[in-house]
Amino acid sequence: MALDPLPPLTALRAFEAAARHKSFTNAANELNMTQAAVSYQIKQLEDRFGEPLFIRGTRQVSLSDAGARLAPSITEAFEIIRRSFAEAKGKTDDLLTITTAQTFASSWLAKHFGAFTICCAALAVKLDISSTAYSDFQSAGVDVAIRTGNGNWPGLVAKKLMHFDYTPMLSPKLAEQHELNEPADILKLPMASPSDPWWHSWFSAMNVDTSALKKATGPILDVQYIHGVAAISGSSVALLTPSFYREELATGTLIQPFEHIEKEDHAIWLCYPEHRQNWKKIQIFEEWLFPMLDETMPDRRV
Repeated sequence: MALDPLPPLTALRAFEAAARHKSFTNAANELNMTQAAVSYQIKQLEDRFGEPLFIRGTRQVSLSDAGARLAPSITEAFEIIRRSFAEAKGKTDDLLTITTAQTFASSWLAKHFGAFTICCAALAVKLDISSTAYSDFQSAGVDVAIRTGNGNWPGLVAKKLMHFDYTPMLSPKLAEQHELNEPADILKLPMASPSDPWWHSWFSAMNVDTSALKKATGPILDVQYIHGVAAISGSSVALLTPSFYREELATGTLIQPFEHIEKEDHAIWLCYPEHRQNWKKIQIFEEWLFPMLDETMPDRRV
């Protein structure tokens, strides 16, 4: 049985770039072509495919259902070709680019990069804490991402690292200024981001009337790492993940006044495209990451 002839490589390349950028203009810039040439190549491919691959708007394009089905396979095929060509030339990809949320990067990952460097000296690491954790992996130049959510991202392998547990913590200095006999007493203190829904959840679990949160005072901060800085400085009480602050709790830099630890529905995940499961540098990172988490955060919940 004869195989169907392959579509023109130029048309496939134009489609792959446009699908990645969601833009004919950006694809043209990448491929050193005109926008008209990219549009022509994609039209040729659509004629051969038998239906539109893009929905063309006034100022932007988006993948049609058919285009969305086709794009992952085409992207994977070009990545395989690119890597195979490099390997055949004797080149190795020795840079692992990780994008991650700031809290995990600052509270755990950055602290253990030294151990990774010693263990895997042949592999360099670039850490990115920008918003590319939720961008297209290839266009963002990202190998793996550590992101928060429910782990349900189509086309991605997602391996759970830990749940977000949280409980109030504060410095001994601040604790000395107030009596904390019951959870409601925390409402008398300055609170880091008092409008954060986590406060409502924690107080509700402790049977505390949360209406008082509307009157609570304290700085509005972006990420948990900054909350931790505020708590350690003594400026406010903050909701923090105990696994990230084991050392501070052990040394008394921070105090956890109440035993209850609330569990957030979302978790932290290591994720990457499904077709990268056999990439050696990702395998090396995983083989180091999970044992190190087990060693340094044995109390994490997965």
